Amino acid sequence: MGDDDARAKRIRLEEEPHHQELPHGGDGGGAGAPDLISRLPDEVLGDIITLLPTRDGARTQAVSRRRRSTRRPGHAGPGRRFALPGFRLRDRLAMVDGWLRSRALTGLREIMFSYSPENCWQPPPPPMPPFALRFAATLCVARFGSCGFPNEVAPSLKFPHLKELSLMEVTISEDALHSLLAGCLVLEILLLEYNKKAPEATKFQELVVEDAPRLERLLPLNPKRGPATIHVMRAPKLETVGLLSAAISKLEFGTTAFQEMIALSLGTSMATVKVLVLESLGPNLDSVVDFLKCFPCVEKLYITFNRLKTMKNARIYNPLDPIECLELHLKKVVVNDYRGMRPDVNFAKFFVLNAKVLKEMYFGVVPSCNDMWVANQRR
Repeated sequence: MGDDDARAKRIRLEEEPHHQELPHGGDGGGAGAPDLISRLPDEVLGDIITLLPTRDGARTQAVSRRRRSTRRPGHAGPGRRFALPGFRLRDRLAMVDGWLRSRALTGLREIMFSYSPENCWQPPPPPMPPFALRFAATLCVARFGSCGFPNEVAPSLKFPHLKELSLMEVTISEDALHSLLAGCLVLEILLLEYNKKAPEATKFQELVVEDAPRLERLLPLNPKRGPATIHVMRAPKLETVGLLSAAISKLEFGTTAFQEMIALSLGTSMATVKVLVLESLGPNLDSVVDFLKCFPCVEKLYITFNRLKTMKNARIYNPLDPIECLELHLKKVVVNDYRGMRPDVNFAKFFVLNAKVLKEMYFGVVPSCNDMWVANQRR
């Protein structure tokens, strides 16, 4: 090899990327694999570790000397998420409150807190830890369950960043709930299930969504757990609605009104809604079609049959009176508790024949259905 060739080879080697010098194996990489994560700055690596579940974060630090060195003494923070679901209270309220006072949780973004049902057998329910609401200024997600809400602080609470709020089996006064929702300035997801009014501890009868400019999902999940009346006056970004059922005695979207799932008037069109979840008595095809007129841009329709009534569902689609949802948008239909009886078949055939852009239709059936039954349904 000549001098020029040797010099060219030396230059090429010097220009090779420096990954050849990275450590292998011992700091978390596999055999022959560089540990690129450990090259991140301490601040970035620390943030990654705090976002991991506690067990995974501990494992990560156990296999890497570098990651152990970034662990903050006593978990000084910042903590991103505090989750304590199904907590058995006994006499430990002060202990939990102490955890929530920790400086490591300053700037908390998510909180999930609920008591074990064993704490809630006798009213009143145990109170929410007072310091659970000290993070109002920074929270993005808040989920509370099986506890009593401190009504007296609700009017002063402001949640400038809260996008998701879940209250499940929470006892709260009606005024406090309204004040709480008024303080959620950018709320996108609201989940309410089986909440009760304090001090009477009776089920909520009415939910009014007066002005929710960022609300995307309205989820009254269980048809038997109220509220009995829902009014949605303004929610310009609402995309998902359900479960709606006859247990909601009156349902209003602007000037559109339903009573026990039967349309009283069809005025306001909720064109932003893309996902609709219904429980249909019968099943009642006419009622479902009226909902599709109110929600003309639904792309995914989920229906559970409730067989308190018998419907023939022999509706004929009139192309001279088209339904926008069926003509342009509906792509997926899911039918639960499908048993293959004549009303069920007529209900399904209506969508198969008339939903112009339908791509998928799923049937939830009972496990006892045999191959002959399935073949007959396909036919």
